[in-house]
Amino acid sequence: MTDPRPRHLLLAASAFAVLMTAACGGTTIDDAQEEDTSGPTGTADPDAEIPEGLKMDFLPKQLNNPYSDIVNEGGAVAVEELAGEFTERGGTEPTADSQVEYINAASQAGSDVIVIAANDPDAVCPSLDQARDNGAAIVGYDSNANCTDIFVNQSSDELIGRTLVEMISEQIGGEGTFAVLSATPNATNQNAWIAAMEEVLAEEEYADLELVDTVYGNDDDLQSFQEMQGLMQSHPDLDGVVSPTTVGIAAAARYVSDSEYKGEVAITGLGTPNQMREFVEDGTVDSFALWNPEELGYLAGYAGAALSAGRITGAEGETFEAGDLGDYTVEADGEIVLGPPTVFDADNIDDFDF
Repeated sequence: MTDPRPRHLLLAASAFAVLMTAACGGTTIDDAQEEDTSGPTGTADPDAEIPEGLKMDFLPKQLNNPYSDIVNEGGAVAVEELAGEFTERGGTEPTADSQVEYINAASQAGSDVIVIAANDPDAVCPSLDQARDNGAAIVGYDSNANCTDIFVNQSSDELIGRTLVEMISEQIGGEGTFAVLSATPNATNQNAWIAAMEEVLAEEEYADLELVDTVYGNDDDLQSFQEMQGLMQSHPDLDGVVSPTTVGIAAAARYVSDSEYKGEVAITGLGTPNQMREFVEDGTVDSFALWNPEELGYLAGYAGAALSAGRITGAEGETFEAGDLGDYTVEADGEIVLGPPTVFDADNIDDFDF
């Protein structure tokens, strides 16, 4: 499976040592602002000027997460190109309570755009609604909340779910049992992808595949490693594990690479080439998938600026220009999709450096 979009976004060349996480959901628009003629709830003006000095705050699920670092670096590049002010805010724990604190801080600082990867789809909404009332455009990215104006999705749920099922099916010969090692129980993106996997598994083609367990490593490397160990103790005959979080897949691969299960238990999911290269080279992992996380943050930056300036409102069919990535269209429910995931294996992994 090959991503048809050319990967021409050139970002700062730092060497990424990467373990990661990953999004989905719907959006709602504040009906109370429908009479406004500009901004996220008015009438779109595709030619509206994006002002210099736009204050844009990026709130990942947690700070010091290598995946979030890469995503937000892309956001910072976009904000710089737009002559805006980039701020990254957040705590070190992936909790909704922590995010509420930083949403409020961004609002009090006069943020024009808040870009958030929500740890809970509902718990962050009262603070986001208040920030909107204070003039901020609200953009979801990576993991959506139920109160954003638009959502920048790295791919569609169906495409990601199907890709994950196709990979595990191919790697265990089309039949057998597998488990899912996810992030947090309330992560909207993880839950949406698992639900999409279950829909695909209901198809006749996958009648001989069985999902037997789902566990949560909370996007912590040590906890994910321990959950992988626990899976093998609970299901000693398990044929494979799918981890739709980059922290989880790296921990699972590390456990299997140094165990009796190497070559016996398939590990796949969502990861970065730099993070997973050693496990592909030593035969622990056959293939895995992901989008370009830098481009996700970059697109979110341009989408947020277009929303704040009134170039788009979040209505289906609106279009905007996203710098080096080109033109994008707002889809149903205010969703903007970066593109399909790319599958990485021994044949192409060295063509990518992120």
